[in-house]
Amino acid sequence: MITMIACNSTKQKDTQTSTTIDSTLQVKATSILENKLTELNALSGQVIIMKVQTGHIKAMVGLERKDGANYLPCENFSQAHESALMHPISILAALETGKVKLSDMVDVGNGSYSVQDRELKDHNWHRGGYGKISIKQGLASSSNIAVYKTIEKAFGNDAQAYFNLLNNMSYGKPDSIAGIANLKPAYFVTPKDSGWSDTAFAWFCIGYNQTITPIQTLTFYNAIANSSGKMVQPQLYKDSTTVINPQIASQANIDSLKQALEYVVTDGLGQPAKSSKVQVAGKTGTVQLEDGSYIVEFCGYFPADAPQYSAIISIHKKELPASGGLMAGDVFKQIVNHMI
Repeated sequence: MITMIACNSTKQKDTQTSTTIDSTLQVKATSILENKLTELNALSGQVIIMKVQTGHIKAMVGLERKDGANYLPCENFSQAHESALMHPISILAALETGKVKLSDMVDVGNGSYSVQDRELKDHNWHRGGYGKISIKQGLASSSNIAVYKTIEKAFGNDAQAYFNLLNNMSYGKPDSIAGIANLKPAYFVTPKDSGWSDTAFAWFCIGYNQTITPIQTLTFYNAIANSSGKMVQPQLYKDSTTVINPQIASQANIDSLKQALEYVVTDGLGQPAKSSKVQVAGKTGTVQLEDGSYIVEFCGYFPADAPQYSAIISIHKKELPASGGLMAGDVFKQIVNHMI
């Protein structure tokens, strides 16, 4: 699997007068992102801010540094990569089976877990792991082992049932968005592919063995935030709202996941995204790509009790340290505080 991260700097296409972009917010989001990319010496980054109910995109920023120069605008919105923001999506699929609850306990041991011939590790494995924690705590702590063990309990050997649920929840949609060139369907390695194994399953449910764009991930989180779990089409132009899926999951399970995503920010690794002005909810994500570089992300929405806006921050950087919370989460907080 080849991961394309390089950013194609192209001339911005002419926008219609009915664009959904808020020009003041666009300028501010650009400034916040550029400052963070400079601080991190990052390669590139994205910020996308969307209205929850309508899918109207209020800001969409892509920046890339070329040849050590300043960061320049670029259209990198169709470029896909692995994403640890998959964790809550896998948990929601598990909840839909009725076989697990967020209060269920899972033993993640010392932070290292054997899956066939590979070791699945948590970020704190070198400090002895988390031991016994609830699934909710596992999500807040970005525990890969907690997510996979939850999936094991919910689906057993029936990986296809998991993928069927992802399909029912419209994960990876939309396939195209007017105004974003070359957007492709999200790519998944599935049980129907040669070489499928328990190992492939373990890594898929935590965000590997797939490629998805940030705006497609945001579309899913926006559905969690939206009333009744309604997934709407992201839009750059003020057309009527298009519904992709009227309800991605049961209301009870969506409500449970919403509480967990608030807990990520109040008590978990998402605390750097916490705002003193409004309650936010969301999830951090950090993955290492095949070339050794990192994607750090935060995706969430606010206000948590009555969501109006959702946003995703995605930053590509060359080396450690790499933290979705400390890096992307901080950008999210700055944007929230500006908007509030």
